[in-house]
Amino acid sequence: MTTSTLDPVVSPSVSVTKRVLLLKPRGFCAGVVRAIDIVRIALETFGAPIYVRKEIVHNSYVVTDLAKKGAIFVNELDEVPAGARVIYSAHGVSPAVREAAKARGLKVIDATCPLVTKVHVEAIKFAKQGYSLVLVGHRDHEEVEGTQGEAPDVTQVVSTVEEVAALVVPDPDKVAYLTQTTLSLDEARYMIEALKKKFPNIVGPHAQDICYATENRQVAVKNVAHGADLVLVVGSKNSSNSNRLVEVSKNLDTNSYLIDTADAIDPAWLDGVNTVAVTAGASAPEVLVKDVVEYLQSRGYGDVDEVEVMPENVRFGLPPEIVQAIASAPAVAR
Repeated sequence: MTTSTLDPVVSPSVSVTKRVLLLKPRGFCAGVVRAIDIVRIALETFGAPIYVRKEIVHNSYVVTDLAKKGAIFVNELDEVPAGARVIYSAHGVSPAVREAAKARGLKVIDATCPLVTKVHVEAIKFAKQGYSLVLVGHRDHEEVEGTQGEAPDVTQVVSTVEEVAALVVPDPDKVAYLTQTTLSLDEARYMIEALKKKFPNIVGPHAQDICYATENRQVAVKNVAHGADLVLVVGSKNSSNSNRLVEVSKNLDTNSYLIDTADAIDPAWLDGVNTVAVTAGASAPEVLVKDVVEYLQSRGYGDVDEVEVMPENVRFGLPPEIVQAIASAPAVAR
């Protein structure tokens, strides 16, 4: 379905053959909306400062905006004053982090995405059943660190097919796999196929771990990339799902760039380009997408069409700590 969403800015000298395809779904997923809401509500209810372990979501604009409102982002809990209130990021934490928070008397609000929590639960289940666990993902990503921490003695992280080939486990017939939620669909498929070839009796989760938003945004790019000369992905460099969107486009032989803001666009990228597809990673706010579209309009891309590949209406509830805080707050604060 294609619908026009933004009024084109066209001068008489501009060629109307230049156009923008605005992909939908794009931008914030339910887990990101939930995490950002948790920080905002905590600031409004309890007042600043509110400490947040790691970036609440991987987007520099979001983090900077929340910092201006009074959120203090820290890398580790020892940077948080004893007894203070701290929020865990959407990427989740390991049991070791939870124990450290308890030992220091921190008031914890957990903003872990429910879909990441699902993977943690699966890791605990497989470990208790005696499986060696293979976690497919990027080992320097916070989500992978948190999931691996649920069963560190039996979990190995693999990022490439070559690493799968080198795996050694106590019992090849007692192996389970899980995946990071923000992998490329194709990347995950190749890795899982390699695991099944190496361990024919390997078991996995009942439903795939890659989250709905990651999948939907990749599918949207796959549906549109062939009709575009260039794909611009709005997102920060440390956003895994945003980087995957660039990879998906390039794998389809359509040039693509990851940009934090419109200011990052190199005008040379647009040379000879008539159709630009624009999307955004799951942690990128719509205001940044709007800025990119307006920049392209100023460069002569007067036709802007929103291309909806599939509807997306997922919502996640707030954690009990926040629900209780809202309920007990004075009426004026609410």
